[in-house]
Parts: sequence; structure tokens; C-alpha cells
Amino acid sequence: MRATKAVLPVAGMGTRFLPVTKAVPKEMLPLVDRPCLAYVIAEAVEAGLGDIVLVTSRGKSAIEDYFDRSPALEASLAASGKEALLQEVLSAARLARVVSVRQQEPRGLGHAVLQAAAAVGNQPFAVILPDDIVDSPIPAIGQLLAVQESPDQAVVALRAVPREKTNRYGICAGPSLGPDRIRIEVMVEKPAPETAPSNLSVVGRYLLPAEIFEILAHTPPGRGGEIQLTDAIAVLAGQGRVQGVMFSGAHFDTGSPVGLLAASLHYALKHPTYGAETAELLRRLT
Repeated sequence: MRATKAVLPVAGMGTRFLPVTKAVPKEMLPLVDRPCLAYVIAEAVEAGLGDIVLVTSRGKSAIEDYFDRSPALEASLAASGKEALLQEVLSAARLARVVSVRQQEPRGLGHAVLQAAAAVGNQPFAVILPDDIVDSPIPAIGQLLAVQESPDQAVVALRAVPREKTNRYGICAGPSLGPDRIRIEVMVEKPAPETAPSNLSVVGRYLLPAEIFEILAHTPPGRGGEIQLTDAIAVLAGQGRVQGVMFSGAHFDTGSPVGLLAASLHYALKHPTYGAETAELLRRLT
């Protein structure tokens, strides 16, 4: 059985973007002309994951509204003859089949994923973290799907980070399975550089078997007093059932203002309408 659903945890408070995230979910901050979240969902859909489960929290209704129809706006655009804008508005609602569930208290990424259990059911699924934007000809989550050998196996996206920064990430280690692939035997959440087992960091793309929900339900709080997804995947790693894949593509961490700016410039330079103007702006500024 191949995964067809993707879980997107979007319940975080976005404290690094305060005060704007007091009123606007960080996932709705724009990358050029679309919210960050739209890029991630488009990646999932391109990889064949057309059913999206959003794990939201109070104050995130703008996310659900973006992927819903807006009859009054659509009627106004149609009456004004603004057909191109109308199609842009409609495309958001047609992008994927979206449902949402609530995480009622912030108890960690593992706890957020656990809230999606009923919506996912007894089938393998993907987890995509919206802060991690990857621009690649082959969708990053699709690169993981391409190497998954069975539905009871987990696959995790990896990238190398400077060793002095391992305390910012989940870090993995294990024997090579070939070019750009390892069998993960060790997973540690944010280890100190001197104790980190490698410099291979988990990036926000996972393929997981349905049994991860049962593991999460019995996973005690870990680092930071939260239920860590890394700790649950480590159980599967102990059974030899987790691969790590060094994916290809340009990666941006849009969970910080500088990361969002870097991604914005990247996509603006590629944009068919704004690319030339952005390049000229950068020339003037530098």
C-alpha cells in the first residue's frame, strides 16, 4: 500500500515572527504571491499525496479559509471580468482535499501527529513540516516515496549541517545503503556537538507506517517536556525499519525571518512576472 495522505502540523504559535503572528498564522506568510503552506501542499499533491490533514490550533482559521471556497469573492471577480484572478482564487480551493483536526495544547510534534490518527486511519502516510520549503524538480517527499521498500518501513529526509549546529536539529546516524542513503540506527533530538552521532540532520519530510500512532500513544515526554516524533521513529530504527535519504533540491527554513527572506528572494527571482524586476532591485541594493 502506498501513502496517499500527508499530515501537516500547523498548530505552532510562530513566536519567531511576533508580533505579526499574533494575528496571522506563520504558515500564511507570503512567498511572493502565495502563502508558504501552498508551496508545501503543492509538493505533496505533485507526489501523489492528494489528501491533506492539517493539524491546527485556536487562531488558525485563516489557513482553513484559504483552502475553502469564497462565493462572494468569486462572484465579485466574475462580475468585474477579472477572470485571471478568479482562477487563481479557485485554484487554492481545488489544490487538494483538505481536512483539519485540532491540537488543543502544545505538547510537541509527536503529539501533533498523533492527533491525525483518526483522519489517516490504518495506512502509511507522510508528514511534511511547512517551515521546510524545498524547491526541486522531483518533489522532496516524492524522493522519499521512490525509495520506500514496504509500507511498514519509515523513510526520513536528511541533510548535512555544520557540526557546531547539531544542537538545533534531530540528528541521525547509521550504515550506508548506497549513494545518499543510510539505514538509520541512531536518532537523537538536538544533541550537543560533542556528543552528536553525526552531522546528518532530519529535514521536515517523513514517510511513516500507521503503527507510529500506537508508538506515539505510548511515547513519554522527551526533550523539552514534549512528545517527540524523533523518539517514536527511533523505536522503528531499533527494528532496522528506517531509511534516511539525502534529498536533492534547494532547502529553506522559513520558520525564521531570515529564512523566509531567503526563500522569498529565491522564488521571486524565478517568478515569470517579478523575476527581472527582483534581479534589478538586488543589483541596486548591492
